[in-house]
Amino acid sequence: QVQVVESGGGLVQAGGSLRLSCAASAPTFNTYAMGWFRQAPGKEREFVASISWNGDKALYSASVRGRFMISRENAENTVHLQMNNLKLEDTSVYFCAVSILAYGKGSPSLDDYDYWGQGTQVTVSS
Repeated sequence: QVQVVESGGGLVQAGGSLRLSCAASAPTFNTYAMGWFRQAPGKEREFVASISWNGDKALYSASVRGRFMISRENAENTVHLQMNNLKLEDTSVYFCAVSILAYGKGSPSLDDYDYWGQGTQVTVSS
């Protein structure tokens, strides 16, 4: 069982920045791809970004590309999502996910992830 805990959410004005963090209790964390997803009220959960097991490949949704950046610190079992130039439509609960496929490259598909955190709320105000 892998425990996944997100942190860093909050309230920010449009145009501002937030940095989300995700800690995973996996002894082989450094072999797992990680992903960030988000879900707004009444909407389906959607892909935001993913990162490969060694950090050399990152994928982004079109809506966040150029504004968000995913990174990882394998020594700390942590993944970060730096969110810049936030927009009202970025308001969502953000979820971190772990794919236990060894040496994965990351994926935009929810089905490719095995463990999920409880989510952290990000609210962007005008």
